[in-house]
Amino acid sequence: MSTSLSGPGSAMQNPGREPARSGLPRKSRTARNHAPITLTGLVVKVVLLGLVAGIAIWAAFPLIEAKLWIGLAILVATTVALFYLYLTPRHIPAKYLIPGTIFLIVFQVFPVLYTASTAFTNFGDGHRGEKSDAIVAIQSSSVKQVPGSTQYPLSVATKGDPATGPLVFLVTDPKSGTVQVGDADGLRALDPGQVTVATGGKVTAAEGYTILNFGQASARSKDITELVVPTSGGALRSAGLSRAYEGTAVRAYDEGCDCIRDSESGRTWTADESVGSFVAADGERLAQGWKVNVGLENFSRVLTDPNISGPFFGTLVWNFAFAIGSTGFTFLLGMAIALALHSPRMRGTNLYRVLLILPYAMPSFAMLLVWRDMFNTDFGLINNLFGLGVDWFGETWSARIAVLLVQLWLGYPYMFLVATGALQAIPRELTEATSVDGASSFQSFKAVTLPLLLVAISPLLIASFAYNFNNINAIWFTTEGGPFPADNPRSGATDLLITYTYRLAFGAQGAEYGTAATVSIFIFAIVAVVSAVSFSRTRKQEEVYS
Repeated sequence: MSTSLSGPGSAMQNPGREPARSGLPRKSRTARNHAPITLTGLVVKVVLLGLVAGIAIWAAFPLIEAKLWIGLAILVATTVALFYLYLTPRHIPAKYLIPGTIFLIVFQVFPVLYTASTAFTNFGDGHRGEKSDAIVAIQSSSVKQVPGSTQYPLSVATKGDPATGPLVFLVTDPKSGTVQVGDADGLRALDPGQVTVATGGKVTAAEGYTILNFGQASARSKDITELVVPTSGGALRSAGLSRAYEGTAVRAYDEGCDCIRDSESGRTWTADESVGSFVAADGERLAQGWKVNVGLENFSRVLTDPNISGPFFGTLVWNFAFAIGSTGFTFLLGMAIALALHSPRMRGTNLYRVLLILPYAMPSFAMLLVWRDMFNTDFGLINNLFGLGVDWFGETWSARIAVLLVQLWLGYPYMFLVATGALQAIPRELTEATSVDGASSFQSFKAVTLPLLLVAISPLLIASFAYNFNNINAIWFTTEGGPFPADNPRSGATDLLITYTYRLAFGAQGAEYGTAATVSIFIFAIVAVVSAVSFSRTRKQEEVYS
């Protein structure tokens, strides 16, 4: 008896093989697993891979110039791996995971690692570059004019905006007539065909530079006075707006003792590698130093130095109060409104919901500026409306109450929306069952509605707490961290740790990037621990009510 190839017996006779399909051609494994590439998809792939190649070539030259061979090897390996991945039909999941992983490393992992590494250094104003840079800066800043100093005709110029662009000196050598451009990196000769020189050697035009007129130069006289151009014989400084001189450095570096000597006063500052500064015998440090690894010194300063630890711990307490208050008050108000509109006896709920979420739809930074004006002591709406004379931003507690009220107005619509969604997901049969058992409305809410509501929105409350813990906009656009005590302009009554960190890093009194990075690590650790503990409790709560 014959057996048909398409019958049930064919599977027995051909174990492990795919049953034949009558009239249909057998497809290859690749053809079955991959859709055909369209012309549009091919063009997109070529463009993206070309962009990857262009970025790799652009990044390779600085690495080669700096002789960072390990970085260059990583760049080449990454580029080759990307080309292999997207030019082969294999590894489909990786094609989707790799871009996200790269962006995660570039925008999340790398900044965190860089911040952590900065926390172990003295990086900041006066400690930015290498030791050789510090020596050049010290010597250049001590330049003074002496009898016989060479005089140069001077034109002050910029690259770009005359009011904000970087300044340069355009000078003409009185001996050779060569026109040179000078900045903090030194002097460079200019092509004679690109400059116009008037009688007397003053440069009146230079290709790529904007010559400042008298008014523009006068407006930047301080910057012009502070500009020092290193030269082989000393340094070039301005003497007014039309002349420059090559002076002699009073302070010079002595390699034998690894120190700076002052020829006028006779003082000596010896290099201290542990702090990255030149230090005198009486402990005086020169302002210009260099970047070094200081280990755990920044962490110790944050915890033990009264000038830092006092403001840090005081700010930390208020930071927790602000984050908890902002999250808790907005949740309570948003939930109360959601409960009111969730009642079946309520009419016109759609209109109410539209009106209630208006604060959420407006730009927060604009509303913060509006609220700042509303709390103004003299002409603000709050004082005028209620007949008050409160200096809202001038006293500690009034400023804190003001920022919490602003956060309440800005944040309750979000909590109202999430609470509304969570309430709609709770079956009404549960609350009706409690009513049948004789429970009051409050008892039903406490025993059924609130626990189920918290299970649904606890992750959002944790996320809201983490956001408010670092909510720099809420403070910066209203109080700017103030009011400030007279003895500490760095830490105000409404400062959060994030605004305190920002002021440490970019404050007018000098940037301290190492210390700011250390505070950032503390912020990260605090938020991470609080979030981990909260999520752990949330999971236990979900197990109880699941």
